[in-house]
Amino acid sequence: MADIILNVEVREKTGTGNARTTRREDMVPGILYGGDKDPVAISVKMNEFKKALYTGKLLGHLVTLKYGSETQPVIAKAVDMHPVTDVPQHFDLYRVAANQQIKINVPLHFRHQDEAPGIKRGGTLNIVFHDVQVSCAADHIPEELVADLTGLDIGSSVRVSDLKFPANVTPAVPADTVLATISGASSQADEDEAADTAAAEGAAAEAAAETAAEEAGED
Repeated sequence: MADIILNVEVREKTGTGNARTTRREDMVPGILYGGDKDPVAISVKMNEFKKALYTGKLLGHLVTLKYGSETQPVIAKAVDMHPVTDVPQHFDLYRVAANQQIKINVPLHFRHQDEAPGIKRGGTLNIVFHDVQVSCAADHIPEELVADLTGLDIGSSVRVSDLKFPANVTPAVPADTVLATISGASSQADEDEAADTAAAEGAAAEAAAETAAEEAGED
């Protein structure tokens, strides 16, 4: 079972007004949904919610919801933050059974960039996806997926099929999905410089032709 426990209170009312009132009481409003039960409006003390959030093991992980003496496993599906203050504004919890098969996005990290010849030669790692959707049991969600860049040169790409998945965890997206590429930033810069030089030379030639034409007209 998860290490994080969220002590929740049930909100009797919903809507924007109630959410604002909840925040003024130093609570974070949320919603519990999923399974064969109706959604329930809930809230958690702000300091407790922040503590859980900042562990990095709340969002997308199996956690324990506690209401009085009752507990149940849930997954934190989403957390909305204030765009200016970066304070939690709302959260969504999804009911699950500990061994229930679910689909969830897992963070993707890229390792060994210093062992990628393409990056050493001035190439750029272009990340297409920062996470990958997988299928697994709710109590076996991976902390991360790792893409190894060792040996990759300019023009190489990283696909889902290149990743190593933990036991009983399978990708929920096509194996040929491109997750990142290494492009030749330096060669692109050379091409841009060559194009600028050609444009400058063309402009100079055009100016010289106009000057010659004007001088011929004066004669």
